[in-house]
This record gives sequence, C-alpha cells and structure tokens, in this order.
Amino acid sequence: MTARFRLRQAAIIARLEVRRLFLSRRGLWVYGLALLPALLFLIHAADMRYRLAQYRRSGVTPPAALEAVHTGMTEEQVIQITGRAPEDRQWRRKKWTEHREGGRQITEEREIHARRMVYFDGQRRFIFYFENGILRDIHRVQIMNFSEDREVFAALFQYYYLRLAVFFGCLGIFLNLFRGEMMDRTLHFWLLAPVRRDVLLAGKFLAGWAAATVIFSGGALLAFAAMLWPHMGAEAQAYWQGPGPAHAFRYALAAAAGCAGYGSLFLAASLWIRNPIVPAAVLLVWEAAHGFLPPFLEKLTVLYYLDSLCPLPVPLDPNLPALLRLLLTPAAPLPPGLALAGIALFSALVLRAAVAGVRRLEINYSTD
Repeated sequence: MTARFRLRQAAIIARLEVRRLFLSRRGLWVYGLALLPALLFLIHAADMRYRLAQYRRSGVTPPAALEAVHTGMTEEQVIQITGRAPEDRQWRRKKWTEHREGGRQITEEREIHARRMVYFDGQRRFIFYFENGILRDIHRVQIMNFSEDREVFAALFQYYYLRLAVFFGCLGIFLNLFRGEMMDRTLHFWLLAPVRRDVLLAGKFLAGWAAATVIFSGGALLAFAAMLWPHMGAEAQAYWQGPGPAHAFRYALAAAAGCAGYGSLFLAASLWIRNPIVPAAVLLVWEAAHGFLPPFLEKLTVLYYLDSLCPLPVPLDPNLPALLRLLLTPAAPLPPGLALAGIALFSALVLRAAVAGVRRLEINYSTD
C-alpha cells in the first residue's frame, strides 16, 4: 500500500464526510455562530443608510459654512452663515449658578432661553447649543466613520470570532466526527472498511477542517464585506485599492488556522476522553486567560498565533486603568509566516497523538 494510495483513500473519506458535515441538522447552529457578525454589520449598515437618507431629505449644509461657526456667536450670526436649521428647537429652563460672597456660598437660580439647532453636511451632524442667544457648545457627530468601523470589526473578530465562534464551532464539528458516529451507532462501518485507522483519521480531519474553514472563513469575509458596504466613498475605495484585500485575506487565514488548531485538539480529545466537554471547558478558560499570562506562557495558547495573523491589533479602551491595560496588552506578535508555521506544527503534533488514540479505539455502543 503506497503513500499515494493512502492519500487517495483519505481524500475519498474526506469527500464523503464533508457532504455529511455541511448538511447535518446537528450542526446547523454552527452557521449561526459564523454568520452573526455579518448579520450585525448588515443591520448597522442598513441603519446608517436609513439615517443618512433621512438627514439628506431635511437638507445638506456646506461643510465650510458649518466649520466657520464658533462658540460665542449670536443666533443671528450663525443663521446668516449657515441658513435656517433643518431641526430647530427652543425652550426655557432653570439654571443654577454658585459663587462666594462675603465668605458665604451663594446659589442663584435664573431662567435661560435655550435653543438647539441641528445641521447636516452629508457625513456629519452639527449640533449647536445656544443660551440666551449666544452659542455655548458645538457637537459634531460622525454618521459614517470608516476608521471606527474597521476597529469595531477588528475587536469583534478577535474577541468574538476567534475566542468564541471558531472555538465552539470546531467543538461541534470535530466532536461529531467520531463521537457523533458512536452516538448514531454507525462508526463500526468505517472500522470494518479496508482502510488503515490513521488514514481514516486523516480523512475525517480533512473533512472537518474543510467544512469549518469554508463556514468560518466565509463568515469572516461576509462580515468584512458587510462592514465595507455602507462606505462606498473615496475612503473605502482607497482602502480596497491599498491594504484592504490583504487584510481580508489575513482575517480569513486566521479563521482557517483557528479551525486547524482547535479542530485537531477536539478531534484528539474525542478519541482519548469519553466526555471531552470538561477538557474543552478547561481549554476555554486557558485560552480566555491568555491576555493575562506572562509572555512565555502566552505563547502556549492557540490565540497567540491567531492574533499574530490578524492585520490589526486588539483595540484597547484608553479609559481602562493603567494596570488593566498593562495586563491586557498582548505580547509582541510573531511574523505571519512564523505564526502559521506554529499553528501547523501544533496541529501536526496533536494529530500524531490522535493517531495513537484511534488505533486503540474500541466500540461498545452500550457504554458509549
């Protein structure tokens, strides 16, 4: 039996298994995990486009006129520059001021005339607050912020997609390769076939990895496209003509590498341990704590290599306490090539251990 013949056998097994994995009713929830970010970005895009259409119907003011307005101007001066506001509201309210007089704290109450004017320049809303006819404050609200959406995508991909969706999706897919067939009492058909058990393991792993990669890399690309969809202006086009395709490829590659790393672990666990849910929970805690681990322990997690494949670092809230920011700051990432090699080596070592497990595998449907 030559190596080429074994490869053909593994490919045939993978082709038979992958069809079952895509159509399995037991794994339909995996599609929900993979498509949730795309659904959220589609809702966000639809909301932005709806609000932009509403604001444009109310009227668009030239940005240069709005930028010329500054605090301290009177209502008449602002209207002379920008014209009548599409949204204009006036009301009266109480205002309390405090001052010291003769060593005593004096609180005075007075009524002021407040006014709020709102303009739209095609991308931003300008909100002017007046008190007694004088402009006191200006708020600029960016309706479409491409940089912010890219950061949100990076955070969603690394915090949700890699840490939860890919993790639990691989748990559902790769556990079913052997344990699922034991529950269905169909695994003995494979074991009776004239094929080596390590070839059977390779075929099933290839099927699981192909299915998981298509689902999760496809889900990541769909979410990336949904993120870009409302930003069809010059900024998004420049991004797509520059680093955009490379970023999309690296997000898809990180999802595929995660499927290989976690998939090999769950496949091996299902062969060695009767109930792999407990080691999966331990692994989840270990992976979730990787941001708090010292650098040398952080490199023993799958997430360290997956984060190194991502094109943007995990954004941290600048308002976090300094100690928490220090703990959450990731270790220096590896070059993408080394990170990919690390995941491949890790998966190969785990699958080598799984071969020993599949060779000693015995079926007793009454206990399994």
